[in-house]
Formats: sequence, structure tokens, C-alpha cells
Amino acid sequence: MLTFYNELHAQHRGKHEMFRGELVPCFEKPERADSVLAELGRRGLGRIVTPHGVPLMSLERIHTPRYLHFLRSAWNEWVALDPANAKKDAFPSVWPVRTLRDDIEPENFSARMGLYSMDSGTPLTAGTWTAAKTGADCAVNAAHALRLGERGAFVLSRPPGHHAGADFFGGYCFLNNAALAAQHMLDDGARKVAIIDIDYHHGNGTQSIFYHRDDVLFISIHADPRFEYPFYLGHADERGEGAGHGYNLNLPLPAGSSTQAWMAALETACIRIGSFAPDALVVSLGVDTFAGDPLSRFKLQSADYLKIGERLAWLGKPTAFIFEGGYAVKELGVNVVNVLEGYETAL
Repeated sequence: MLTFYNELHAQHRGKHEMFRGELVPCFEKPERADSVLAELGRRGLGRIVTPHGVPLMSLERIHTPRYLHFLRSAWNEWVALDPANAKKDAFPSVWPVRTLRDDIEPENFSARMGLYSMDSGTPLTAGTWTAAKTGADCAVNAAHALRLGERGAFVLSRPPGHHAGADFFGGYCFLNNAALAAQHMLDDGARKVAIIDIDYHHGNGTQSIFYHRDDVLFISIHADPRFEYPFYLGHADERGEGAGHGYNLNLPLPAGSSTQAWMAALETACIRIGSFAPDALVVSLGVDTFAGDPLSRFKLQSADYLKIGERLAWLGKPTAFIFEGGYAVKELGVNVVNVLEGYETAL
């Protein structure tokens, strides 16, 4: 397993997030990636390397130029409003919902924050762009490594990515690493790519990016959005549109779902991936399905993640694993590396 590690991830270090109506310390914090890196080192599971930088046009294959320009300049604009802002995270406070227009970019900074975001729980910090861009570099490098013959590659980076759409951030995510990896595989010669998202929360950003396409199969196993974030996407009747109809599969599960129920959903997903016959696989690897996770109501245990990795290995596809959620920091490294070890040792 070749790991691409974002050494700059800690430059994105939010002070607080809005959670259930109040400011609380961020669940998404640098210690998450540190836990995984330490466990990788302890087990010696392959080489750990840093990525080569990729040009901005590679990101424009997934994200709009207008949105990327905003992310790159947002912190400087925030501080320019008031030098005291340098000690504060930036949060959106207004959004263009329903009948409001989103085609005209406002000049007001707060309005643009809302235009390009989906929630008030994702702080933008001084190092957000650097950390997110380097994570995107990791994703593209990992995809290319598969093309060069690697069987498996792991993107160890934060902030995560699967909630980020083509032109918005949210759910702790700014750039969609899974989508960038899949698109690079296609640009690099793959005919079809499958993405399976096993995070506790639905990968709404990834779904929206590929919803009208038939060259990417997107499957998500997640908590039912009627009671869990992102709330407004992830239902079973969302199957794709136009050319993409039938290439989106959501497998929402109720709160309190057992490991047996989750594994049954994984088997359904694997059967669909097998029939799609992709050239490569991208795994949005969130382990907030863990029973001890502070944001989850699923029941998976650490040993279950070995089985997940084994089942994914039996699909027999070059696979890029992209680190997403998981907030039980103490157990996080073990759970993530269990998936990777299960994959590595299955065949």
C-alpha cells in the first residue's frame, strides 16, 4: 500500500464549529490524521510519500474556476475586512436558498461565503486552502500511481472531501478528493470508475458531481438523511439523471443499524460494482461508522474494518482509498489501517 501523506494538513486547524446550535471545539482536527499516520508507521504498511503538486487546471476538471478563485482568496479577503479577523475563523451566515439567485456573485464577502457553502459548521481558516490543495495533490498522485501499476494507494489528508460539490464547501470539506481521483483515472485512460463511499454520512458532493454521468458509478452506504447530515440528499430514490440514470446507488440505513445490516449493504454495493466492471475503484474511507464515534449511531467494531478491506479486495480492482470521516481519535488509526491491511492481505 503506497500512502500519499499531506504534510501540510495541520495548517487547516479550526478553532470551533457550529454544532446543534452552539459553538463547540472542532471534531475535525489535525489529531485525526496524526492517529492514522502513527498506526501506519507502527504496522509498516508500505511506503509513505509526499505528493507532487498538480496544476490548478486539474482541480478545474471537478470544481468551477469561480469557486476555486474564492477559496484561494477568501482568507486574505476576510482579514482585509478587519485585521482582528486574523484571530477568528470565517463562517458563512446567509445562503441563496429556494427562489434566491446564485448566478450573480455578490461583492459582499459574507454573501460570497454563503454562496459557496452549505452549512455553518465548516470553519475557513488561514491554512484551509494550502491544506485542501495539498490534499487534492495527494488524490491525483494516488490515482496516477494506480495507472503506473500500484495495486492500492491511500490518501492520508485532511480536511476531508466527499461533502464538497463542484462549487461549494461544507461538512468539513472543501475540495472533493474522491471525485478528483476518479476524474484523473478517466483522464489517464480508464473507461469506467466506481466510487464507493463508506462514511457514516452520505457523500452528497460526490453524488452531485457525477449524477448525470455513466462513466462513474457512485455508491454510498450511510445513515438515513432523514435523521443525519447532510439531510437533503442521500435517499434511495436518487438513481441518477439523463445518461447517469442507474449509475447512482444510495443505501441509507436507519439509526442503530447493526454490523450485520451494514455488511449486507456492503455486499449489495459490491455486487453492483462487479456488474459495472470498472477499470478502477475509489473508496471514500470514512470510519465514523464505528460504535464509539461521537457523531455516529452505527455499531461497527474495530475488527469489522479488516473484513471491509478484505471484501473490497475481492473486487480485484486497482483501488485508491481516500481518508474521509472518523472522529473517535483514539481508535481512528486502528480502524483506518485495519481496512488497508484487510485489503492488502486478502489476495
